[in-house]
Amino acid sequence: MLESWLDHHRSTLALKCAGLDDAQVRVAAVEPSRLTLLGLVRHMAEVERNWFQRIAAGQDVPAAYEDGTGSALEPAQGMDEALAVWRREIARGRELCAGRSLDSTGRIAAGPLVGTEVGLRWVLIHMIEEYARHNGHADLLRERIDGVTGA
Repeated sequence: MLESWLDHHRSTLALKCAGLDDAQVRVAAVEPSRLTLLGLVRHMAEVERNWFQRIAAGQDVPAAYEDGTGSALEPAQGMDEALAVWRREIARGRELCAGRSLDSTGRIAAGPLVGTEVGLRWVLIHMIEEYARHNGHADLLRERIDGVTGA
């Protein structure tokens, strides 16, 4: 059930980006925010990598992007490449979750909760929340770009 909800939210982000050209995915939100759909996709690739590879699986992997967040303001990378990186991170996360107990644990490696032990169930719920929040941002960005609303 949790993985299905997570996949729903992943698909929603992809839908919000569908049919837009490279200039459109770089349109920022209202000032002073510089948030873009391209930045959201890059950020979610880093989020996928962090929570599934680093936290849930305990792997020591480098950041997917040089800035470590995927949110560089003027990324040279286009949307096709960003989507490919994001989809690879999703696939890797699915591999790492396959067959694992929801009670298997990992430790948060950075931030205010560093060292906290969390279960895979917690990670999946957190990822659903993370996507839900950012999909709200994506809704507003997409509407600003071309008026499209809804999922």
